[in-house]
Amino acid sequence: MANLQERGHLLTEQVNPLSLNLDQLSALELVELFNSEDQKAVAAVAAAKVEIAEAIERTADRLRQGGRLFYIGAGTSGRLGVLDAAECPPTFCTPPELVQGIIAGGAGALVRSSEDLEDRAEDGDAAIAQRHITQLDVVVGITAGGTTPFVHGAINAARQRGALTIFIACVPVEQVDFTADIDIRLLTGPEILAGSTRLKAGTVTKLTLNILSTGVMVKLGKVYGNRMVDVAVTNQKLRDRALRILQDLTGLSREAASYLLERSGKWVKLALVMHWTGLDKDAANQLLSAHKGNLREAVASYKNQDNS
Repeated sequence: MANLQERGHLLTEQVNPLSLNLDQLSALELVELFNSEDQKAVAAVAAAKVEIAEAIERTADRLRQGGRLFYIGAGTSGRLGVLDAAECPPTFCTPPELVQGIIAGGAGALVRSSEDLEDRAEDGDAAIAQRHITQLDVVVGITAGGTTPFVHGAINAARQRGALTIFIACVPVEQVDFTADIDIRLLTGPEILAGSTRLKAGTVTKLTLNILSTGVMVKLGKVYGNRMVDVAVTNQKLRDRALRILQDLTGLSREAASYLLERSGKWVKLALVMHWTGLDKDAANQLLSAHKGNLREAVASYKNQDNS
């Protein structure tokens, strides 16, 4: 394991030669420099596309079997994991336990710095035990500098329990070598503000988690085309989105789409099955369940059966 006391050699801790005069730049020059450096985050995702794609496929496979997805990290990395997990229920109507974020220091660390707690590997181990991680689960350890003991402890404990483990870091393997089932390295280089990994490292982590969680939900049938058909209709904005999806995909008027949405129990996916098959709510729900919630497969199966 890397020497945790000496971290100056890490890519995320090095000094960026392009920002040596940072305190002398105008506001416009600051923006231009940030914009230029942020391009490296997109390039870093592209460089890791094979590993990210593998993570999507293997995570979706575990979740199909009843597993759960956990993000675990400290500081910025932990907060980004919690954020991505929190956004899955409203976007994909998933139960809160399906995708969970674990941050060193617990909920309080989301709004108040508690970075000292990241140094306890045993706390990461305990977090895995507390959530009864099994071989069906997926645990994603997020650590920009790659050395966070809290994350190392969690990943090691998860591996012992047979979970699929994914390691996300912004330093190369030769600087921090760590064993996980999938190793994703997002190399964005030294930060504009030396060592401040909430910048490019945070940006590239957010991009990657966006792709990972959305990709998994696509594979799980939570999306039809590029439509959010499992959106949770919990406020006026989301109701409007649900109605527009129904109108666009069915050609119904807004009034008719609203009536259909209400009949389905405010579930866009079920409403579409009802409309395209003519089935009532209960029968449409049974058809969806038989195809594990995959709208396209459910409707195609019904039409094939109807035509045979």
